[in-house]
Amino acid sequence: MNRWPTPEALNQASLEEALREWSGLGYNRRCRYLRECARIITEQQGGTVPGTPEELLQLPGIGAYTAGAIACFAYNYPAIFIETNIRTVVLHCFFQDQEGVKDVELIPILDAALDRENPRKWYWALMDYGAALKKITVNPGRRSAHYTKQSRFEGSFRQRRGRIIKSLVTQGPADAEALHIRTGIEETDLYEALQALEKESMVAEAGGMYQISELHGFE
Repeated sequence: MNRWPTPEALNQASLEEALREWSGLGYNRRCRYLRECARIITEQQGGTVPGTPEELLQLPGIGAYTAGAIACFAYNYPAIFIETNIRTVVLHCFFQDQEGVKDVELIPILDAALDRENPRKWYWALMDYGAALKKITVNPGRRSAHYTKQSRFEGSFRQRRGRIIKSLVTQGPADAEALHIRTGIEETDLYEALQALEKESMVAEAGGMYQISELHGFE
């Protein structure tokens, strides 16, 4: 936020620079989406982040929750959206004896209860309440049809991808052999991860050397 406080500023940075700053903040794909959003907002929307969910959904990497959350928290727009703590509250209050509840069943309740004059404050309270509920009762979110537990990170495909990206942004371009030495990833797993990263335009290969891609767009 300090280094690139506006879409225009982030658009001027290379993906490699952005990934270097992003390190430790989660999925590297999200950084690429964020930078691509900055490019589109700068080049096509006059540098202004859209203020409605419908407009935000047109940007790469933004789904229903993110679009609603940005519109609400940035612009106080009365969007209807669901995340884990919001889901927890509605399940706790309205579906105590039901299992496998779908989000589509929660939306009418949120729509009816929403404070349309100050949705930002209302959602802040709702999310805080949901976080508190998880500390004092069995997590109601487990009764959602969408409840999943994230798989173990250690030794995962996600971890291998992350190691490759970290190596390229901190130590520069490399061929597969050098990446194997740098990351400790076995050859078969390394090529699998590299293929996935190339397909997503995160990494580019030329003459056997791999580097962070600067291509726009996503497959």
